[in-house]
Amino acid sequence: MSRRMHSQQYPHRIRVLSEVPGGNLGHGSGTWEDVFPKGLWANIRYGTGSEAIRAGKVVSSVEASIRIRFRDGITNAMRVQHKGVVYEILAVLPDLVGRAHVDLVCKVTK
Repeated sequence: MSRRMHSQQYPHRIRVLSEVPGGNLGHGSGTWEDVFPKGLWANIRYGTGSEAIRAGKVVSSVEASIRIRFRDGITNAMRVQHKGVVYEILAVLPDLVGRAHVDLVCKVTK
């Protein structure tokens, strides 16, 4: 794949992060580290934004689909980071036929 074609299909450089357990028995005290130290090229597409009231506060939620070239080992326990925005992975949808890509269904909560 030429560099130009690569940059058109996957123009965003992302980090895929996995939680490293801390000393507090998995209660969010761990740190996050890169699964792929050099990062991955991706195509980030936003869906609709919505607002909901949770615990008496208005919370904005934005859904996104992040497409990367096919990779094994990515799970919904991981997260994606791009330019300071953190995406919670809700589902991992691999291309089972051609194994060309993986779509990560994600959510950003502000």
